[in-house]
Parts: sequence; structure tokens; C-alpha cells
Amino acid sequence: MAVKQTGQPSFMEALLPKGAGSNAGLDRLAGLVKWYRFEKLLAHLRDEGGPGRPGYPVLVLFRALLLQSLYGLSDRELEDALGDRLSFKRFAGLSLEDATPDHTVLNRFRNQLVEQNLMAKLFAELDRQLENAGLILKRGTMLDATLIQAVSAPPKEDRPSNDPDAGFAKRQGKSGSTFGYKAHVGVDEGSGLIRAVLTTPANVNDTTPADDLIRGDETVVWADAAYDTHARRARLKAEGKKPRIARRPNKHHPELPARLKRYNRLIARRRAAVETTFATLKCRMRLTRIRYVGLIKATAQVLFATIAFNMRRWAAIAA
Repeated sequence: MAVKQTGQPSFMEALLPKGAGSNAGLDRLAGLVKWYRFEKLLAHLRDEGGPGRPGYPVLVLFRALLLQSLYGLSDRELEDALGDRLSFKRFAGLSLEDATPDHTVLNRFRNQLVEQNLMAKLFAELDRQLENAGLILKRGTMLDATLIQAVSAPPKEDRPSNDPDAGFAKRQGKSGSTFGYKAHVGVDEGSGLIRAVLTTPANVNDTTPADDLIRGDETVVWADAAYDTHARRARLKAEGKKPRIARRPNKHHPELPARLKRYNRLIARRRAAVETTFATLKCRMRLTRIRYVGLIKATAQVLFATIAFNMRRWAAIAA
């Protein structure tokens, strides 16, 4: 299939004042990332448009979906933004005169990424680039998780939910519960980059997927009391890692001694930086709701948000 030729500067763009439509963060990001490596992973995909209509380059669609995650847009909001925001056009690789992909094209491309299990490969490619750039410090990994509400209504006595994969979970320190999913992350201490991410139904305990978030090259693992088990602490020590995991009381010791209470406060102080990660994802990137139905698509949305987060962080560090 023919592919659209996009990004060629038009006569109208030559008439724009210098700096028109500029976005310092996006411009910096566009110059940092080795985009051709992502293009190689995506090259076999094609935008299967109508007969006689050339498809969009895969890198245009990929960068458009990154914008969606960076700014927390729906498919239709992304279509509108690509049509009227010059900074979005430039980042995606579109000129003023290029037609913009509509929401059906964008949705179809996302589904291809999911169906061909490409999201994990894209995340791994960015991780390699971040490591090659010397940004991943490997001093320690901070473990945590956050709840994300499902787009579907929760089940009721007279009807099931449209999303059978989502689950209920109590919100810590708050009344009520959340019906949806949980994003579990391992964050690189110091850089704030997300090195591992897993998505589960909301009712999965934080400690269940925790070991899969530990990369193996860190020297310390930081976590709150939800991750505290004798087996995990012993295994980390055997591997030469310091298990800085807050202790929790048990039936034999319902009250922690003063020494462990001080220990927990010190850990809480050090791992508080992980809250900045969730604040950025939820407040700035609007990852407050899973927009699609089912665990597979929820995982893809969280992975895309994580890729966008790490790119955003890279641009901030390089500023």
C-alpha cells in the first residue's frame, strides 16, 4: 500500500512568524529520542485506509498516540488537537497542509499494537535508550501501585459490568471503593524513571506482582508495608540487595516497637518521591480512567502512558 508523504514544509509555514506554535518540551523531546528505532519495530504495520488512499506513516501514528498519552486526550480530542494545534502537527510529523488522521485511524493503529504484542517491545526500546543515555541510575527501585477507574459502570445486583476484567478495591485512607484496574510500578530511585510496570484488576494485592517489578541490577528496594514478607526480605538479602521495606505488625507482634516505627518513617521519607510519579501520571497526564474495556487494552493504555511519562521525564532532565 502507498504511504502518505508527510511533513513537507508548505508555503504557508514559511510565512508564519518565528516561534509560532512552538512547544519547548515537545521540541526537546523530538530531538532526544532515536525515533528510527521505534520505526523499525513498527515498519511492518500499515494504515489500511480506503482503496486508492495512501496510508499514514507508522511513526506519525505512533507519535500522535504519544501526544494522546502526554495530554490525556480521548481519540476524538486527539483528532481535533492534531487538526488545530501547530505544535502537535510538528511533533507528529505533519505539515500545515497535511490531512490529519481521524479517530478511527488512530484507534485501528492502537489495536494493531495490542494485537501484535508490540507495547512491551516499545517500552523496552525506550528503556534501552534511557540506559544508553546514562539516565537510569540503578541505585534503587521504589515499588508502589495506584488505582485507575474503569470506563465501564461497576456491576449491580440486576446486571453485570461491561468490563468483566475490572475489579473492586478499597482506596487507602479514603471512604468507598474503586472499580477498575491497578498500575504497579518500579521506579528508578534518583531519576524518577519507570523501569517496570504491570497492570492488574484493582483487587489484586500490591505484593502479588512485586517481584516482577524488581529489575535485578539495583542495590536497594524501597517499598511500604504492603510489600513486607519474610521471604521477600530474605531473597533480596541473598541476592545482595538491601530490602528497605517498611515493617508491618502481625498477630504475634500487633504493636511495632519504637525502633521499627522510626525505621518505617525513614523509609517513607525516602520513597515519597514515587508519589511524584503518580501525581504526574494522574494530574498532568490525566491517567485517571481506563478508556477501553478489558485487561489487555487497559495494559496497553498504561504502557503507553508509561512510555510517554519516561519521555517527558527525559526531556525534563535534559532541559
